[in-house]
Amino acid sequence: MNHQATPEQIHSFQENGFLVVENFLDSTELEHWRQTTQEAVDHRLDSLKNSGGVAGDDVSAAVAEIEENRLKANQADPDGYYSQVFTQCVKLADSHAGMREIMFDSRLGEFVATLAGVDGIRIWHDQALFKPPFGNPTGWHLDNPYWSFSSRQSISIWVALDDATRDNGCMYYLPGTHKTATYQNAGIGKNQADLFKFYPQWRELSSVACPAAAGTAVFHNGLTAHGAGANMTNRPRRAMTCAYMPDGSTFNGVQNILPIKYFESLKVGDVLNDNTINPLIWSNKSTG
Repeated sequence: MNHQATPEQIHSFQENGFLVVENFLDSTELEHWRQTTQEAVDHRLDSLKNSGGVAGDDVSAAVAEIEENRLKANQADPDGYYSQVFTQCVKLADSHAGMREIMFDSRLGEFVATLAGVDGIRIWHDQALFKPPFGNPTGWHLDNPYWSFSSRQSISIWVALDDATRDNGCMYYLPGTHKTATYQNAGIGKNQADLFKFYPQWRELSSVACPAAAGTAVFHNGLTAHGAGANMTNRPRRAMTCAYMPDGSTFNGVQNILPIKYFESLKVGDVLNDNTINPLIWSNKSTG
């Protein structure tokens, strides 16, 4: 794993709000990520279809409820717009040991914490995003406003499991938008430009396409505007992602993926430091 961030990469990320790292995974690691992610997704979808949820502890039950509702919506309208944007499975590390081993890798934690400029990093949630053949584009949006904490240092990794091209839905970014973003956001819907209703000044920015060979990692700040093109091919475009929360972040009142019992126990301003729900995978305090 190409996991040591250079000063040039850190500067580019801080300036632009995103960073493309080619050959982040070597060929052996890429194949392991591919097989593990596909297995975890298949297991999750089979569990949802067969039992209406993922059996397990309270965390898995909370995730099962989210994904069961999404599955029901997709089944009710399989040809609906959102159903054809991507297959989305969150918190696979909760239900698959191999996925947990990949996601809990402290090297990932150190890399994203270094880019973000924070002393410690927790997993918010992992997420497989498979854009189906001839799938719809992913509208412009921000990530952090969806989550249960508000941070200008939140960060995500997006790893291409297949070559991501302009033809099959590679990522696009609006450079520097993390610097001026508030926490207003648009949902991922039919209108590609809904986000610009909140940020009309961003219409003047030139978007940057980020084609990514399989094994490439793309990192972005949780307040950087991004989207993805349509998949114009007859093959899926698979990616494995993870969203990260700076250690010490506090609850903002949004439930998102938090288990209901935990959510109801929180008040705004409480530190989100439950190591089962949001594992601390790297801290400079633990490295001496």
